[in-house]
Amino acid sequence: MKLEHAEAWLSELVNVERQPDLRRARLSLSPMRALLARLGEPQRGLRVLHVAGSKGKGSVALIAEAILQETGLRVGTYTSPHLERWVERFRIGGAEVADPRLAALIERLKPHVEALRDSPDAPSWFDVTTAAALCLFADERVDCAVLEVGLGGRLDSTNVVEPSVCCITSIELEHTEKLGQTLSQIAGEKAGILKRGVPAVLGVLPDEAAAVVRERAGSLGVPLAVAQRDLGSRILCEDLEGSLARFDDGPLSFEARLGCLGEHQVGNALLALAAVRRMGVVSDAALAEAAPAALARVRLPGRIELAGRHPWLLIDSAHTAASARALGRVLARIERRSSHLVLSVSAGKDLGSICRALVPRADQVTVTRAEPVRSLTPPEVATAVRCVAPQAAVRVVPNPHLALRAARESLARDDLLCATGSVYLAGIARHVLRAPGPDAA
Repeated sequence: MKLEHAEAWLSELVNVERQPDLRRARLSLSPMRALLARLGEPQRGLRVLHVAGSKGKGSVALIAEAILQETGLRVGTYTSPHLERWVERFRIGGAEVADPRLAALIERLKPHVEALRDSPDAPSWFDVTTAAALCLFADERVDCAVLEVGLGGRLDSTNVVEPSVCCITSIELEHTEKLGQTLSQIAGEKAGILKRGVPAVLGVLPDEAAAVVRERAGSLGVPLAVAQRDLGSRILCEDLEGSLARFDDGPLSFEARLGCLGEHQVGNALLALAAVRRMGVVSDAALAEAAPAALARVRLPGRIELAGRHPWLLIDSAHTAASARALGRVLARIERRSSHLVLSVSAGKDLGSICRALVPRADQVTVTRAEPVRSLTPPEVATAVRCVAPQAAVRVVPNPHLALRAARESLARDDLLCATGSVYLAGIARHVLRAPGPDAA
């Protein structure tokens, strides 16, 4: 089976990521468990760092991967969603798995999936790709596996593992149609990854959400390390190359430079460090030695990613109020003649808050639709933009490729272009804006 054939076969499966209005309630993990049983329970024996959260979970996963690798361990990483190609989700040793290897893995899973397809335990697209990742990590005999939750936590396909440590990065109102209408309901879903007696690391959460997580942790006897209570980080200085910060976790304390933009990434790095420490695979001395080098080389695609200078080209997947504010703080530090914002926002997101955080930073705004089903229509986004800035120069270009190219071509050498609002737009922007252009650097 070639990769394109594997992709075509997978596309026939139920895909909640691409079908937001799908009337398919996920009531249990039985489809995932049925598939894994047929595959020989590949998840058993894996040493897992399991990460959930409304925002930051992908960054924490990739930073943890870098730290673990720097200590000499062999790491398998499974993240979602992807930016440009679905194979990005599967990583061994910090690199994407080769296309033929992944295609062969999907071919191995295919008969087991087909056997369940007409049953109540029919696996979804995400079930199958998650099972593929677990098989891959078992085959490769990785020392550690880092798994990012896809949606929620309690009923997410990844929640079939017995982790060594869990991490919940943040909780915001998101995916309310699936996770609940309140912070406490969403927190309950994400806290569903916690396991009895397994240590967990918790980011800074709203009080309502934190209370739910603490209650569940207490009922399960989970040793809980909480940012700003048990863990600390402090930015010493920052520039457009990253941040110099101090990290403190009990006896583990050091300064390190983080090679990615955004003060929120320092907090994510702290959570990754704390989670790795609680896996019990690395001594504090080895971690203190390896972490600074790992943090310095971390690069996070699509997360306040500087894709060019002269003109400035910035790509970000901000799709929550908090992530938009974090991006806005970075934009405020960049000196430029004028700035052009290309914006696409998915349905169900806090469009007003995203616009309030970003639109005042822009001289021009182009609204587009990065994903034909999941994204809001350009007129909807344009209306929200004009509510924030009635006099703003707003242009509607439904095709995201054309929107990005036109915005790029309009820039002078000392201008700034920022493409943001969704993971879908960030993926397209990485393809379009990283292509060579006049004066690109």
